[in-house]
Amino acid sequence: MNIRTNARRAGAVIAFAAGTSLVLAGCAGGGSGDGASTGATEFSVLVTNENTQTGQLFDILKENQCATEEKALPYTLSQTPSADMQSKIQLLSGQDALPVFYAGTQSLVKPGGDLEKAGQVLDLRQTFDDLGVLDQVTPAAQSVIEQLYDGAFPTIPLQFNIEGIFYNKKIFADNNIEIPTTLDELTEAADKLKAAGVTPIVASGKTGWTISRWLGAMIYSELGPDALSKVASGDAKLTDPEYVKVAQQLQDLGPDFIDGITNLDYDTMNAQMLNGDAAMMYMGTWFLANVNNPDQNKVGDDIGFFQFPGIDGYPANVGSPNVINAKLYNDGVGGWLSCIAKNWGSEALKTQGSFSGFVVNDPVADLPPLTADIQDKISKAPGSVLWFEGLFTPKANADSSANAAPLLTGAMSAEDFMGLIQGDLDSGQ
Repeated sequence: MNIRTNARRAGAVIAFAAGTSLVLAGCAGGGSGDGASTGATEFSVLVTNENTQTGQLFDILKENQCATEEKALPYTLSQTPSADMQSKIQLLSGQDALPVFYAGTQSLVKPGGDLEKAGQVLDLRQTFDDLGVLDQVTPAAQSVIEQLYDGAFPTIPLQFNIEGIFYNKKIFADNNIEIPTTLDELTEAADKLKAAGVTPIVASGKTGWTISRWLGAMIYSELGPDALSKVASGDAKLTDPEYVKVAQQLQDLGPDFIDGITNLDYDTMNAQMLNGDAAMMYMGTWFLANVNNPDQNKVGDDIGFFQFPGIDGYPANVGSPNVINAKLYNDGVGGWLSCIAKNWGSEALKTQGSFSGFVVNDPVADLPPLTADIQDKISKAPGSVLWFEGLFTPKANADSSANAAPLLTGAMSAEDFMGLIQGDLDSGQ
């Protein structure tokens, strides 16, 4: 397999990125209220019309690794436009007609959510344990799930991305810079590159989360892995002095970011990194789709990836909820879950170049070097933390992105930025 082939496979990673994840669900054909006593009669899955990746993998599994499970409980696929998915899920829930595999928003499936209270969310930690496949879930993925869902495990991690710093190895070598292991070393490296006439860091002011993710990573690095969960629980506030201090540290780093960042868009940001015009960029591993595309990547194997200094693990996400209807669970569904847990990780990496929250049991040959390196990092990660906005309310999320560039450039003070976001969190908006 050559790099160009891998690039086509890796292109699917973008479809799974944070912020653009596709919604998954199950179809109503798996049984309804009448069938709940005996469980599912088919393994029904509903995905959005826009999602071709999940159906592609299920088609492969049902014909190969999961052929026995397919014979015992036939797989069916239905599709619904993404804009209509949640209203359909809520309608089916009200009719006690939810399918086997479905999607619901995080608030609906977490403990105390409407779907969880209705008994329509399977406890996957207990189920995977009972099936003897809990060890097939990577520790990093399980850590993210438990943080997102208040300690519960209601979602199948069909996708998984970590975040860190992509860097240009040649630029680092030419300037005698080692991979930073502390935030101070990272700052010193950026200052050294700036003095040498190199753009140290690229981000997109028009896509503000590419800046605010820096703030989240710096908070974890300076204040510990529970710093943002404390904010979500009310045990701390973003307006506390130690949090404002970190926001000020990001603003102080602002001169080391690319000139004109306020008007820089996402694609131009990526091109700066892939053309060799910038030394570092904070990003999720969905960026591998771009790195592995020779039409975009002009520096080849010069692109590397390292963990953000000072964090024990990686900021990460597991995509949209993929929930099993507890009312339809039976041995046939359990067979499918076992097969998914054992085979999805390898098949997703081999077929689509994408990472999941499952162990890769069958090594995939001829992966591009950086993809293989990151896959190894994921498999060895002791755990994960959430991205900056992972536990934010919708308005806090939007305000964080909209005001990240003004914070970085000094157009907005650290105190005002953190006060705005904390106000959104306090209001519950």
